[in-house]
Amino acid sequence: MGSKLAKKIRVGVIFGGRSGEHEVSLASARSMMAAMDKSKYEIVPVGITKDGRWIAQGDPLRALEAGDISISQPAALLADPSRRGLMRLDEGTGACQLSALDALDVVFPVLHGPYGEDGTVQGLLELAGVPYVGAGVTGSAVGMDKAVFKDVMRAHGLPQVGYVVALRREWEADGARLMDKIEQRLGYPVFTKPANLGSSVGIAKCHDRAELADGLAEAARFDRKLVIEAAAPAAREIEVSVLGNDDPIASVPGEILPSREFYSYEAKYLDLGEDASKLLIPAPISAELTGLVQRLAVQAFRAIDCAGMARADFLLSGETGALYINELNTLPGSTTISMYPKLWAASGISDPELIDRLIGLAIERHEEKQRSQTTYEARG
Repeated sequence: MGSKLAKKIRVGVIFGGRSGEHEVSLASARSMMAAMDKSKYEIVPVGITKDGRWIAQGDPLRALEAGDISISQPAALLADPSRRGLMRLDEGTGACQLSALDALDVVFPVLHGPYGEDGTVQGLLELAGVPYVGAGVTGSAVGMDKAVFKDVMRAHGLPQVGYVVALRREWEADGARLMDKIEQRLGYPVFTKPANLGSSVGIAKCHDRAELADGLAEAARFDRKLVIEAAAPAAREIEVSVLGNDDPIASVPGEILPSREFYSYEAKYLDLGEDASKLLIPAPISAELTGLVQRLAVQAFRAIDCAGMARADFLLSGETGALYINELNTLPGSTTISMYPKLWAASGISDPELIDRLIGLAIERHEEKQRSQTTYEARG
């Protein structure tokens, strides 16, 4: 692994995507590419528009930010390991072209939400035979789907708040019955969430039936599956970063002091200056609790067969002291305010070193998978 990292390699950085977190992805990509050591890596920016078109060459990041993809070049990645690179598309003829300059040594997906963080792009990269940073298909899919993730955590005995899973069809067919069930099982307040989205998009905190109806309707705008969670009493939000493949390590924990009632999209990205949310690093918790948070984060990471990186989010009840795992983000944000890199910086790993490690882990995992046979011959 070391020899591969010692030479300059071509890193395809993929960003944008068909997701409500499109803009957050662009901010993450800008910060990530700025932090990459240009003496080690040749960066190949690859953008995905909101309608799923791939673009490369020129300045794809600026093209997506400006909403003008004409300043970039249409591109595609084929599910063919013999052509490990980007294909240039001719808009007029639809023909594809591949040259040696388009080959990629490794891909760094900086995508958040559906069609990027949920195993879809990871599946394409597996078929293409390209090493990539982060979790594989299984870990990505389970980490993205909050309902499935909760079931896996329950199977592994990790503590979590009470929850109800519902389908959009159930809400639209008989919303009153669904709300009755939620009230009976969870009471108030509760959080309503789309099962497959991040950055707090589509999430609401509901204190009564009217707010519950609004929250379910909002979550149903973004997903066919909804998750409703009981609110931890006087909850504190504790986060820890995880890094590694088969032997992951955890960073120091941090605590978020949201600028609003909870860490909403607005509290994360819109509130600025004195009104901005605060990050406390390290979190003001005991050494014993720090160790527990780190152990549970690594346990959750392994439980979903994660790889590369993840940010584990916990809820700590300010009333009872109970700790609950909330979610595992397999492609955490890398913006200037994001916890994942900040927690590693506080743990002694700078942004450039973190990128080195993540790319090294991607190559290591790819090489490990290459050891597995893909043909079978019966013996005897």
